[in-house]
Amino acid sequence: MMVTTHPRSISFSADEDSELRLQCPRCTGWIGGLPHTSVTDTILVCPDCCLKLSSEQGIWRTLLPERASYFSPFIKDYEFIRSAEGRGSINADFYLALPYRDLSGKNSQQWTMRARTFRYIEQHILPGLRPTNKRQLRILDLGAGNGWMSYRLALAGHASVAVDLLTNDSDGLGAAIHYRKQLAALFPRVQAELDVLPFTDDSFDIVIYNASFHYSEDYEKTIAEAVRCTRGGGTILIADTPWYSNEASGREMIVERRQAFTQRFGFPSDGLRSLEFLTDQRLRSIEACFSLRWQTYSPAYGMRWLMRPLLAKMRGRREPSQFRIYTARVKK
Repeated sequence: MMVTTHPRSISFSADEDSELRLQCPRCTGWIGGLPHTSVTDTILVCPDCCLKLSSEQGIWRTLLPERASYFSPFIKDYEFIRSAEGRGSINADFYLALPYRDLSGKNSQQWTMRARTFRYIEQHILPGLRPTNKRQLRILDLGAGNGWMSYRLALAGHASVAVDLLTNDSDGLGAAIHYRKQLAALFPRVQAELDVLPFTDDSFDIVIYNASFHYSEDYEKTIAEAVRCTRGGGTILIADTPWYSNEASGREMIVERRQAFTQRFGFPSDGLRSLEFLTDQRLRSIEACFSLRWQTYSPAYGMRWLMRPLLAKMRGRREPSQFRIYTARVKK
């Protein structure tokens, strides 16, 4: 195992601007550039507080010990549920086909939506965000799961970084090994929480919440960390988080969801105090806190999805969730 320490007094040349720089999740001191290694186990030591960050099988573990304990019940429950839902595969072709095809056939409807969201981002949003010097975009994929979005972004020539709490080999960051043969170099994978990202300020052009923003327990704290990590003029993007027209509908959804999970799995899956959904009021509150202005996009998910609100009203049910894409430019 390689152990590396870095002095605090470091200056960077223009050539080093492409290096991804890490900061200590405890004291926020600079630790060093992310080593270009995906196999060798490595340890970086913070020169200020001596916290150790380790790379195990190519995944950087940056959760503080107390936060790892905090998230442990959630991760245990979530992995159990995802396994019961048939997530993951031993076949590399399964991962290489995502999000456009679910070769397992077990979650095809959800992957169809993920595919339409990603295609919209790829075709209608990313082209307008490319820097004028045509350099590659550095994109942070938050809630990366098995890394499918980071893989697609890498194929398109972007520099993607995959972040998630899950590291297992079927549905977490460990599953990204299936993309290695398709890429010149596998994108970095980092286990971290949304509110404590181990990257220095202004590291990314785009921060994407990949079906993950609703897991936040404090939207303002979560967005503050994204703003910190995004360059001035960069973009924060929220995708595949449920939206409701009012709080009551969202809270009713939470009750129904927990009841359904208890009936099916024996527990409500409430290990985190996740906020679970967005409303216009919640979005406006974020805007006011950070001087952001959300731009809303509505991908076409098909006629059946479009008819859901009308059918729910006819049947006397609560309004169903809607999924949109939200982007905001970061001003610094």
